[in-house]
Amino acid sequence: MPDETSDAPGIGVRLTDRFDRAVSLARRLHDGHVRKGLRVPYLAHLVQVAGIVLECGGNEEEAIAALLHDAAEDQGGEATLAKIAEEMGPRVAEIVRENSDSITESGKSKAPWRARKAAYIASVPHKSSSALLVSAADKLHNLRSLASDQRSHGDVHWNRFNATKEDSVWYYAELVAAFRSEKHREPRLCPLIHELEATLVTLTNLP
Repeated sequence: MPDETSDAPGIGVRLTDRFDRAVSLARRLHDGHVRKGLRVPYLAHLVQVAGIVLECGGNEEEAIAALLHDAAEDQGGEATLAKIAEEMGPRVAEIVRENSDSITESGKSKAPWRARKAAYIASVPHKSSSALLVSAADKLHNLRSLASDQRSHGDVHWNRFNATKEDSVWYYAELVAAFRSEKHREPRLCPLIHELEATLVTLTNLP
């Protein structure tokens, strides 16, 4: 298998047809789905999270896990994880598992929001470095989107979520603190933590 990096100037991670297959798999798994309350295809979020992972030094396997990070949670639970392991490898499937706050056959049969989020925060110290990177990238893109929607629509946009603005600010503040405590073992988190903090402050202060 060829190396994912090169010493040639300007060349970092080499994305292969495995990445192409992961995009196709993510598209199939989330076919017809949109961002909550919006008309934006859900795939847009997944591709942007993968982009953040690559921008922060992630490798192809981590970027693939970013593309698929919501698949098990929202699209079939353990059966979907098995499919990911078969098509993309067990390590990708494990990163997806680490970044799922609930794995059920139906995305509707989940524990209450607060309990799931508290458990996810508590899981941060136990995540692998790859899972930490994917998680922080996911949360950053979510926060960017929330801040953008707050600018455009004000508080009314929170009506499409299961949590209030105050609940969400609590969740992201706790996550930022948890990520900060783990940056010693995953230095790639550092730029993400800085932007998460800045974006959270912006969101909190927007009218």
